[in-house]
Amino acid sequence: MYRFEYLDHTADVEVRGIGDTVEEAFCAAAAGMFDLMVDLGKISPRDRFPVEVSAPRLELLLIEWLSTLLGEKEISELIFSRFNAKIDTVPDGFRLSGEGWGEPLDPTRHRPKLEVKGVSYAGLRVEERDGRWIAQCVLDT
Repeated sequence: MYRFEYLDHTADVEVRGIGDTVEEAFCAAAAGMFDLMVDLGKISPRDRFPVEVSAPRLELLLIEWLSTLLGEKEISELIFSRFNAKIDTVPDGFRLSGEGWGEPLDPTRHRPKLEVKGVSYAGLRVEERDGRWIAQCVLDT
């Protein structure tokens, strides 16, 4: 199961994904972002959306990952409840190959909560702390 938490923030919501690996932390951050919008338990993971992103730093990779998933929600109205990611080191930084699993938004069944408009650089952090990885950022709501 995904471990995530929300941190106090003045105007928006700061999400922190927690995992035993950096990949688990990235997936947990994605789960936290989508759980703000719709109860994850109501989303059937029946449609697969592949994600390939790269960035020179892990922090920027987190922004690319979350922004790509959020962008797909805006374009196709897919909402996701299950995530998979593999992060590799490449000559110019990092590459994430992953996927989100979900289904099209059905407002009557999914009962949307909060709208996330974007992923911010504020509070951006990806680090290993006490044997656990955290991946966090502020989400514009």
